[in-house]
Amino acid sequence: MAWRFKASKYKNAAPIVPKAEACVREICVGSYQTYGNNIAASAAFMAFNWEHSGSSVAVLPLDDCGRKSKTMPLLHGHTDTVTDLKFSPFHDGLLATASQDCLVKIWHIPEKGLEQSLSDPEAVFSHKQRRVETVGFHPTADGLMYSTAAGCVALFDIAAQKEIFSNNEHPEVIQSASWREDGTVLATSCKDKCVRIFDPRAAGSPIQMVAESHQSIKDSRVVWLGNQSRILTTGFDAARLRQVIIRDIRNFNTPEKTLELDCSTGILMPLFDPDTNMLFLAGKGDTTINYLEITDKDPYLIEGLRHTGEQTKGACLVPKRALKVMEAEVNRVLQLTSNMVIPIMYQVPRKTYRDFHADLYPETTGYKTELIASEWLNGTNQAVPKMNLDPAKREHGDEPIIPRLGPKPFSSNTGDVSFDKVFAVPVAPGSHENISTVGQDNCGDAPAGGSKPDLIVEIEIQKNEPNVAGNGNGNGVQKSLTTSERRKIFEQNSESSENSTEGEDRTDADLRRFSAVRSSIAERRRVYESRSKSQVDEKAQSPVPLRRESSKVEPLKPSQQLGGNSNVIPASGIENKRISVPEGKLLEEHRGKKSAMEAAFSAASIKRTSTVFGKVSKFRHLKGTPGHKSTHIENLRNLSRQIPGECNGFHANHERVAVPLAGPGGKIAIFELSRPGRLPDGVIPSLVNGSNIMDFQWDPFDAQRLAVACDDGIVKLWRIDEGGLTEPTNEPQGELTAHLDKIYFIRFHPLAADVLLTASYDMTIKIWDLRTMTEKCTLTGHTDQIFDFAWSPCGKLGASVCKDGKIRVYNPRKSETPIREGNGPVGTRGARITWALEGHYIVCTGFDKVSERQISVYNAQKLSAPLNTVRLDVSPSILIPFYDEDSSTLFVTGKGDSTIYCYEITDEESYICPLSHHRCSSLHQGLSFLTKNHCDVASVEFCKAYRLTNTTIEPLSFTVPRIKSELFQDDLFPPTRVTWLATLSAEDWFAGNDKSAPKVSLKPEGMDTLSSIQQVPAPVKKPEHTQFGNKSEYETNKQQEIQKSVSARMEYNTKLEQDDMEGVDENEWQE
Repeated sequence: MAWRFKASKYKNAAPIVPKAEACVREICVGSYQTYGNNIAASAAFMAFNWEHSGSSVAVLPLDDCGRKSKTMPLLHGHTDTVTDLKFSPFHDGLLATASQDCLVKIWHIPEKGLEQSLSDPEAVFSHKQRRVETVGFHPTADGLMYSTAAGCVALFDIAAQKEIFSNNEHPEVIQSASWREDGTVLATSCKDKCVRIFDPRAAGSPIQMVAESHQSIKDSRVVWLGNQSRILTTGFDAARLRQVIIRDIRNFNTPEKTLELDCSTGILMPLFDPDTNMLFLAGKGDTTINYLEITDKDPYLIEGLRHTGEQTKGACLVPKRALKVMEAEVNRVLQLTSNMVIPIMYQVPRKTYRDFHADLYPETTGYKTELIASEWLNGTNQAVPKMNLDPAKREHGDEPIIPRLGPKPFSSNTGDVSFDKVFAVPVAPGSHENISTVGQDNCGDAPAGGSKPDLIVEIEIQKNEPNVAGNGNGNGVQKSLTTSERRKIFEQNSESSENSTEGEDRTDADLRRFSAVRSSIAERRRVYESRSKSQVDEKAQSPVPLRRESSKVEPLKPSQQLGGNSNVIPASGIENKRISVPEGKLLEEHRGKKSAMEAAFSAASIKRTSTVFGKVSKFRHLKGTPGHKSTHIENLRNLSRQIPGECNGFHANHERVAVPLAGPGGKIAIFELSRPGRLPDGVIPSLVNGSNIMDFQWDPFDAQRLAVACDDGIVKLWRIDEGGLTEPTNEPQGELTAHLDKIYFIRFHPLAADVLLTASYDMTIKIWDLRTMTEKCTLTGHTDQIFDFAWSPCGKLGASVCKDGKIRVYNPRKSETPIREGNGPVGTRGARITWALEGHYIVCTGFDKVSERQISVYNAQKLSAPLNTVRLDVSPSILIPFYDEDSSTLFVTGKGDSTIYCYEITDEESYICPLSHHRCSSLHQGLSFLTKNHCDVASVEFCKAYRLTNTTIEPLSFTVPRIKSELFQDDLFPPTRVTWLATLSAEDWFAGNDKSAPKVSLKPEGMDTLSSIQQVPAPVKKPEHTQFGNKSEYETNKQQEIQKSVSARMEYNTKLEQDDMEGVDENEWQE
């Protein structure tokens, strides 16, 4: 029994949690109903689900840390939640993702990580309308991947891009799968409460053994204990207690050990290290991670130190070759929380960490294998060679083991490039078949039989000796390279291509497969766009693309591939929209083409945003500044928080604000903006409506009239005297009995005076003439609660969003039914709608199916689907939009938020572009913007608002940083529509007359405009160079014009500043 008292080396392994600065912070992770771990890691990268829908994947370097932006590059490859993701054990840059959209996709991560969002995978495999649950790679065969969907187990050969095995004998959904370390058999756990041993190569049925497991249909997980004959499962028993069961396949029906833990509902994710027999149990939703050590004798499970911290959303182990072995780190768990990725280091205490502790690190499974998928399927078993973690025995000493990142990026949709071609088959050492030489065709036949794929890109080795250029016979036989030599050459070529000039134009010979200067899809795309875009690009792209476009490099024809050094580009190789370049001047204009093209695009485009690689919005760096404390209205109290969601809860004009108060009677307080400061204690003068308030709004053309809708179906019209309220009053100027049921909201017409719209619980919308208090129009067609209605800028049309998930557009004076209808937000919590870009587009805010807040942009003529949707976060408050049509800026925020999200709406992809968001110092209960004529344009203020907090009303100014602020920025302030004066009367509008609002300039008297001091640039001409590398005539003239304009504004003075300073005596210097 001495073995019972033998101390384990890992018994005291302690979890060490780094400081927050060393973690990945401010990420967006939701709660996903999947069978995956939601996070995966290789020796180079980590990948995890992003946002609350989980359809995107974030990929970061393994040692990354710090705050992350919501606009960082992602993998946008799936249309539904990513259920599982795994890295290849042999290539740290090869990632497989499975999704509820029934697809499995293979991604290649560049060596430096994601520098731009990717949406084009390297390979796609389908499960034929079945949700994919799990995915993973074979532990010994390179290029062999498995996935499960419902009761089906499928194997895929990645190199051949085909399914090589499929079996549907599981009666229920497969919840987990795990390979034995030698890759011979697979263990699965199923929803039918059974665990199975599965051999895909077996004759007959692949299911070899079946045993009853956890007696609950809730999630269960299985993991094979290394190369042992035992498996471990986690799940729930019939009493819903969490269980851990160890089974030996030699006595499969009888559990070897059953351990009951607790009655928590979190799904246990088992993470097992076969080298140290360390087991980590992380429960989804738990705040603790249990560490246990597995033994081969009773008690089988020995509990270690428990870690308690943040709530877990997912967890995974880091490969052993990425550990800090000189710090006695024996394992590292990446814990995924709702907003962080925390690397938890398990360290064995030692007296010193100067030496390598070999007793802690037995040889571990390496990352190189000679076995391929087809050989394994034919019955070959071959173990992966072990590797030593001792830095003294490594090739690079203490440096981290160089990760194998697989091939360079390539496009999977070009004609001459396929997955098996790029993942080429290197020749076996010592054979007579060699790497292709200079002048040989890259599309030649693949090496013959005895070769084995190592998933390394085939590289052309150029030799200077003439006798090497032969066909491989006689003296021309080349030396075969080992895998390590191939990797070195590949890395050198990658570095040389990365060090080349960014954005420089390249010839088609450089765009070839395996060319050393062809580095990435981004550079190839940039080269192609610089050649194929027309001189006037009328549809430029958004400055912030959410998804990467497909590669636009045209496949090379065989005739082009044979001429390896030719720089001549046939006209058929590129689209006809390409800028024509005379053949004789190709080299001459090679260098100056980029600058000329950018100048041509900027001169021809009149849009607010330019191409991806050009200018961005003028309002990109907008700044929100709260007013000085002396302008605040303070000591607010007794604010009402029972206002319905359809009401904005706060409304202001340039003279006064209206704030609802709590308590019976439906009180609304009116505060004069001309009298800021602290409100006196006591009763606040208010408007007493007598019924609960549903909505209220100031008349846009009369700053003294306030309309209030009540739950009794009556709209009360109040007139506020000059000087404001002095005492409570319950006598409105007029009452309008609009509906027999409650009113959702009210909206004044943006152009016509005395026109009011009301929407009621009876699912009708009515339009009233307030002069005669009569109903003029009734709009029908809604089948559920009406969330919002917005008038178009022209005043002719209106758009509504409804709880039935529909957006409807009405022409109220011509039809009571909608003229257009489309799909809106699917969430039923609430929504808002507004018009943009002169009424050509509609912006709708709402919730998706997982209650995540979102902003969608629609074409007003085609409402079938949104042009783009941006998701923000999970919050119960409805996003309330305000759109400034002069700057095309959209401000959105919700009650109880502290952030005002800012976006620019464009008529080009991606249609909604993020700007600098404004974060307030406290939570706000409402936000109301003023009309444009009240902005201080002299301070470059393009929007002004008032913000309601729990105790104050604060002014908020939105400005754009400008150097020459003493000038009127006419590029930011175009003539604006007059929305503060009525354009036409109610009688004219109801009669069918339309009139556009007049436009006025906001330029103050006496201010010079910015454009008046800027010289108009000369028309862009095609540069003509006298010598390759010299500046073009256009660039020289432009430089001279800039120098003249700067000199004209600068005061020329030869006097130095130190001339007016008092110096010291000469004798003081000598002392």
